[in-house]
Amino acid sequence: MQNQDQLIFNQILEDNKDTIYRICRIYAVSPIEPQDLFQEVIIHIWKSYSTFKGKSNISTWIYKISLNVCSRSKMKFDRSNDKLVQFESIQFLLTENIPDNNQQEKYRVLHDCISTLNESDKAIIILYLDELPYKEIATITGLTENHIAVKMKRIRKLLFNCITPKIN
Repeated sequence: MQNQDQLIFNQILEDNKDTIYRICRIYAVSPIEPQDLFQEVIIHIWKSYSTFKGKSNISTWIYKISLNVCSRSKMKFDRSNDKLVQFESIQFLLTENIPDNNQQEKYRVLHDCISTLNESDKAIIILYLDELPYKEIATITGLTENHIAVKMKRIRKLLFNCITPKIN
């Protein structure tokens, strides 16, 4: 990469690092830490950057790579360690605002419930929680907007049924 391309790439990473890390945190299972997944995603983005054609928004492209890398990594780990008990990985907060215990508990419950979803639904809810419109979620996942809307209704119901008994 030339110097100008390097500066642009660095800015793209700076603009998208929180998004990438959020996806990595969802898919991380011990001993695969979010930081390890983050590095793997960055390497894939770096290797693929020259092939980005600009046909979609750069953030859409990064979401797709992040979801694919994290999903493949988790599937590979699950296949090789399906008989091991997995412990939640230690997580750290990127922001300086440390949520109170009640917020942390709600986040943990949401994280636990999201982790029970199948890979497709997990990807959709991660993108939805990042406030992406259905159109962009459809582009990233390869589904139609209508299919995303239908799946979101079902996912919300599953999460509601999972979360409600745990926080009441």
